[in-house]
Amino acid sequence: MRNLRIGTRGSLLAKWQAESVRKQLFATAGVEAEIVIIKTAGDKMQQVPLTQIGGKGIFIKELEEALLDESIDLAVHSVKDIPTETPSRLSFPAVCRRDDIRDCLVSATGSTLANLRRGARVGTSSLRRHAQLLHIRPDLDIRELRGNVDTRMRKVGDGEYDAIVLAKAGLDRLGLSQRISETFAPEEFMPAVGQGAIAVEARLKDNEAAELLAKLDHAETRTSIIAERALLAALQGGCQVPIGAWARMERGEMVLEACVTSVDGLQHVKQRLTGTAEQAVQLGEQMARLLIESGAQSILAEVSRQRG
Repeated sequence: MRNLRIGTRGSLLAKWQAESVRKQLFATAGVEAEIVIIKTAGDKMQQVPLTQIGGKGIFIKELEEALLDESIDLAVHSVKDIPTETPSRLSFPAVCRRDDIRDCLVSATGSTLANLRRGARVGTSSLRRHAQLLHIRPDLDIRELRGNVDTRMRKVGDGEYDAIVLAKAGLDRLGLSQRISETFAPEEFMPAVGQGAIAVEARLKDNEAAELLAKLDHAETRTSIIAERALLAALQGGCQVPIGAWARMERGEMVLEACVTSVDGLQHVKQRLTGTAEQAVQLGEQMARLLIESGAQSILAEVSRQRG
């Protein structure tokens, strides 16, 4: 059996995720793999706000190109970085078991969101987090914050920000959970589509890789991701839209909650639907229609206008 080359971004978190996949491949199939670091456009432009870079797939395009030119065999991604359209010659044979989906607050003093001083500086690069923070605390001063997890943690430690908001799964993976000041309930602070999940991409024609990766695939996580991404596709959203979503199985049925929040936090549309796991795509599409009927269209149009 051939040695596999796993492509990944170069951040500590990305390398942890690739290493996790490498270990699982060895544990399930005895396959050896090497990790290949590839710099993406999103990594090269760390001083530029994500909303200004534009374009979907800024954190995965170069990895997909490396797959297509066969300089790597697999690419490991955070699901929330993956555009809703996949190149025709590529596929995702594995969506790994999802970790914690929640967002969390890291503050310089250990304060919770409610206890932050009035006008506190809170850092995030996510329009979704920006919008939801202002919905809860309209007085906050939301500042752009780019960089890897370790860079962001250093900036809040140095006092550049009073607090920052990050995905809890990333801090858990890097052994930084003790730095968390507060973990938000997903019902109150809706996560990004795909948050907490890792997916492995391969060439469509590579049957050997697909067979090996099938052992890593987690059916319930894949179904949840399908529902959330169907919603995102129907709303034509990339990673820079103020959409939150959370799909999961509860007592044998699929539950999908989602929200769209205006950038100033003043408008907040939230809905909940249930269905079967087999209806994941339809559930996501139905949620998109429900949100639009509830007023999400004007919010998304305004975000698009501001970016245009």
